[in-house]
Amino acid sequence: MASTSSDESLKLFAITAPGLEPVCAAEMAALGIAGTAEPGGVAWTGSVDELYAANLRLRTASRVLVRVAEFNARSFIELERHARKLPWERWVRKGGAVRLRVTSKKSKLYHEGAIAQRMLAWIGERVGGLGATEAEKAAADETEETPGAAQLFVVRAVRDGFTVSADASGALLHLRGYRQAVAKAPLRETLAAAMLLGCGWDGTAPLLDPMCGSGTIAIEGALIARGIAPGLASADGQPRAYAFQQWPGFDADAWARVVDAARAEARPSAGVPILGSDRDAGAIAAAAANAERAGVAADVELSVRAVSAVEPPAGTGLMIANPPYGVRVGEGDGLRNLYAALGRTARERAPGWTLALLSADRKLEAQAGVPFREVLRTSNGGIPVRLVAGEV
Repeated sequence: MASTSSDESLKLFAITAPGLEPVCAAEMAALGIAGTAEPGGVAWTGSVDELYAANLRLRTASRVLVRVAEFNARSFIELERHARKLPWERWVRKGGAVRLRVTSKKSKLYHEGAIAQRMLAWIGERVGGLGATEAEKAAADETEETPGAAQLFVVRAVRDGFTVSADASGALLHLRGYRQAVAKAPLRETLAAAMLLGCGWDGTAPLLDPMCGSGTIAIEGALIARGIAPGLASADGQPRAYAFQQWPGFDADAWARVVDAARAEARPSAGVPILGSDRDAGAIAAAAANAERAGVAADVELSVRAVSAVEPPAGTGLMIANPPYGVRVGEGDGLRNLYAALGRTARERAPGWTLALLSADRKLEAQAGVPFREVLRTSNGGIPVRLVAGEV
């Protein structure tokens, strides 16, 4: 198949965690992409260059999809009629592996496994070389988040309406590649970036995470401050791999343009203090290794110290943390003291700063004694949380 034209308009959708849609839409606007926030993500019509740039540069999106088709089907005969017409060979090389993620709600075709099995057979007929073993494996692999070479198609049925989308990302976009050393209760990179961007932090003021764990917030902050695209967060500055690079119509020239443009915007240093500390020496060692892999080791100052011993830099900035949530029985007293210590330290050592917390318990966050406002709501590790921020 010939290379896809960079002038062609594609229907695109950036998936986000619930609650992060407005942050992602604002990111896209800053990139010159006019998207519409919808439940679950941001939709827009754009070029191949925008598809590539969204994958490389969006900090808060989990995955980018291309809408392949939308149609109605009330029977498998109707579904087959539509599915066999789709240009599957545009997204799958001959003999390539395919997997499907199917959801069906209030549809006459309610059996998700049956939908997946039939569609895989029809894709195999169109593309050729998709063997039964591969099809069976793909159908059973619907929830795998970090596939290898298999092209993922997302099929959603709501009542009689079907939407078929091709995944352009491959591995989920929070997998930047730098975080191999992980401390307890890791925070996804996309959520860490959303916390910073949601608070309005743009990399021009000091940043301090007094409970940094494996360093994700500090590292994402350094990437923002330096203008490094998340897809280029590596020691050698090479982009991570994406599913669209395996498409028959992959435009290598357009991709090179997008990568070069992103590299040209990166700054040589952060220009502001970015500090991370934790009382766990092992966590700080992990954070240092992760910062090295992300190519921002020189931009992040890490230290082993308790919350009460942090030393914010001069001026005003953002103190931000993802403290424990207290979901286990018996953690209450210790966590109340921890949240109180966070607030006390902010008031005594960082007057005029903003304190932001990712919180699952209003009573715990109240212990900080800061007039918080809600910035966003989402979930972390399956736990409903909200990001709150307040001036101290």
